[in-house]
Amino acid sequence: MTMAATSATSQEATPTPELAAAGRLYEHGRFEEAAARFADLAEKGDALACFWLSICHANGDGLPRSDEKAFETCLRAAELGNVQAKTNLGVMYIEGKGVVKDAERGLAWLGEAAEDGDMGAQFNAATILSAGKAVEQDWDRAVRYYRMAAERGYYPAQARLGFCYRNGLGVEKSRVQAFVWLSLAAQHGVGTAITILESTVNEMSADEKAEGMALVRQWQTRTRDVSERASFRVVP
Repeated sequence: MTMAATSATSQEATPTPELAAAGRLYEHGRFEEAAARFADLAEKGDALACFWLSICHANGDGLPRSDEKAFETCLRAAELGNVQAKTNLGVMYIEGKGVVKDAERGLAWLGEAAEDGDMGAQFNAATILSAGKAVEQDWDRAVRYYRMAAERGYYPAQARLGFCYRNGLGVEKSRVQAFVWLSLAAQHGVGTAITILESTVNEMSADEKAEGMALVRQWQTRTRDVSERASFRVVP
């Protein structure tokens, strides 16, 4: 299973001038100086600095690489309220990186981040719940999280939501709704969406196709360029 982790620059945040300066050092490869500044700010309770420090530990940037330290600083950032850290913490618990595996606790952190609006958390939580391997399968909850990410324009989530409508998983079967979400994903080259869309279209009536196309146009008009902002770093 591929999990999505959030990078320190992938979501909007308002860093302090001191943290912004440290971030610039990091971006220019001056990792030791950046890590020292992150550590100082983290000691003062800056949640985003704690998250940056976690990334330094995880990647070995300016500090000895340590999954345990990465987990420890990510946990502190999450407890201080950083949404990005909550997502990464969920991934760490589920994959057992720097901490003993605990899928239920990981899912809880992902769920909290998902409710806070983190798209990576939304997709990860949905994927775990739909797979039913690490935790008990729950299609109702999975669809809810897939929808959150799909509504924000994340193509894989749109494809999965279309699949759910196609097969009646967590929602009532609907060829029209399947058409809508699969079409949105397919236009961005999601291969699985294209394949399922073709078989769905072959089963639709002319009225269903017309309704589906109208809904797609409405969605595109309403959201405009939302899809262009739907991205986050994915790690295997």
